[in-house]
Amino acid sequence: MSHSSEPRPMTSRRSGPLKGVAQVPGDKSISHRALILGALSVGETKITGLLEGEDVLDTAKAMAAFGAQVERHGPGEWTVNGVGVGGFAEPEGVIDCGNSGTGVRLIMGAMATTGITATFSGDASLSRRPMARVTDPLALFGAEFTAREGGRLPITVKGAVDPVPVRYRTPVASAQIKSAVLLAGLNVPGDTVVIEAEPTRDHSERMLAGFGADIRSETTDEGHVITLKGRAELRAQPVAVPRDPSSAAFPVAAALIVPGSEIRVPGVSRNPTRDGLYVTLLEMGADIAFENPREEGGEPVADLVVRHGPLKGVSVPAERASSMIDEFPILSVIAAYADGVTVMNGVAELRVKESDRIDAMARGLEANGIRVEETDDSMTVHGAGNVPGGGTAVTHLDHRIAMSFMVLGMAAENPVSVDDGSPIMTSFPDFLPLMQGLGAELG
Repeated sequence: MSHSSEPRPMTSRRSGPLKGVAQVPGDKSISHRALILGALSVGETKITGLLEGEDVLDTAKAMAAFGAQVERHGPGEWTVNGVGVGGFAEPEGVIDCGNSGTGVRLIMGAMATTGITATFSGDASLSRRPMARVTDPLALFGAEFTAREGGRLPITVKGAVDPVPVRYRTPVASAQIKSAVLLAGLNVPGDTVVIEAEPTRDHSERMLAGFGADIRSETTDEGHVITLKGRAELRAQPVAVPRDPSSAAFPVAAALIVPGSEIRVPGVSRNPTRDGLYVTLLEMGADIAFENPREEGGEPVADLVVRHGPLKGVSVPAERASSMIDEFPILSVIAAYADGVTVMNGVAELRVKESDRIDAMARGLEANGIRVEETDDSMTVHGAGNVPGGGTAVTHLDHRIAMSFMVLGMAAENPVSVDDGSPIMTSFPDFLPLMQGLGAELG
């Protein structure tokens, strides 16, 4: 979303069968990391398939502000000439990370062990999100932080001049926390260790290894332990960004709930730390085939063929939550069309995303005739097989809330609206034309 844009109300109407190929954008998590690690490397990193949503473009601008040479050569094709580990220059202006929690947290990690100072800001949504979960462990390296009350943006970071290695146990399952600590550890003598109770998405570990870092992961009595040896030289690498499973979830969901639909979604990441939604959908009886499995950019991918069919409610175990944390909003939409009750457990992290996603989805579903129950750490949707619709959902500047309710309306009895669809630009700028190209009636 453009940080100064006016709200854009949008409406979705009952659609005929969806047909065709959905070319979803590149993975947002990998796109952020490709730019950051390219900037921390020696040489030229060539990136293909980069997501060109506003969140990632803000990270590209930030890397340029820290001294890397970042250039766009065509759709999704970028190069980054890096400055090396510890080579960030002090930026002249404020680093505006827009709506991106991933961007700001990872960038703060990348510069926290370099002896420079930088100030980070964001839009209204990002400025409400908690940053102490990252600044607390980064302070252990010796970095200093000045923030608004509650540890919120804007934040000024004074990087550690003589950083010390850290051994850190993450208090919650968060790939952002883990990644920020690992990126900080790159410029520290000795080993930086992160301990997780359960593994979170492992894009950082895969990509760090690809760029030449000495990093290993193992399961011990302590939990999932990642050890990074600092002060290694990263070597520039080509990065082919696979298609984003979180973005793919929206056309997949639409095809599952709109009668007569059949679509293909090529080249989607099947990383097991990101695959929880698709595991859950298969348990619900979804007709999804995974064709042509292969590896691209160090990530397993496959082509998805998705057909409409009956769905049943399920209980999603808490231990699966970290592998599908961004997909719970769209899962709650699918659950509304399923037969029976769907219970989503272990979802407390949703309350501190771009919005309180549990509350936003619950209120929006209720406004469209669906019964929802919630606790601090769970959400229960009573599937009716059909959705009355006719309501307006409040997006709270959250792109996933906006897209989820646009999908809800594609099979509802009456149109479904959102108060502001402009945040969709942050992660999926082609969402409207892509869905319209499949036959959806929305806009």
